[in-house]
Amino acid sequence: MSAPTHAPAPTHVPSPSVAPASGPTAAELLAFALRTAADPAVVDSLPLDPEGRTWIRLEGPGGSEAWLIGWPPGTGTGWHDHAESRGAFATARGRLTEHSLSVRLPSEGWQSLELADGVDRTRALAAGAGRGFGEHHVHEVLNESGTEHAVSVHAYYPPLPLIRRYSRSGPVLTLEQVERPADWQ
Repeated sequence: MSAPTHAPAPTHVPSPSVAPASGPTAAELLAFALRTAADPAVVDSLPLDPEGRTWIRLEGPGGSEAWLIGWPPGTGTGWHDHAESRGAFATARGRLTEHSLSVRLPSEGWQSLELADGVDRTRALAAGAGRGFGEHHVHEVLNESGTEHAVSVHAYYPPLPLIRRYSRSGPVLTLEQVERPADWQ
């Protein structure tokens, strides 16, 4: 796999005020993700599947949950959040695209919401770039390449209590499913 020929996207580091006092901050999780994504021995340890995402659980800092994830061409997560966990991810190989919402949604008590204009954000994250985020961050992550695998490192604190999955039709975001750790480990 060849190195990107363009400069990586800028790294986003969230304000420390979004993180509770205990455990690693989003900035510390991002530093871990970037450092780990730059380690060829760790990245090379991930078996890649041509059709489905693959993952290995990593030892994250300060009791966090961390994952090394392989993304075949054209794969993605769909819209989701990480509940009360803050987190970060960094691209180790390839290029990922993140679509996110710049508004904090209520964490409970709704099934469907109509989003206001102007809340959508898109970031391209080439190898060496990363992104940290606070609690209740709603996004989707995609490998839009038609030919190249991407690999990334993700870290969350506290360890993920659940993931809420959403569908999106224009401005309408609908809660579809709630997954618990037993569903993905």
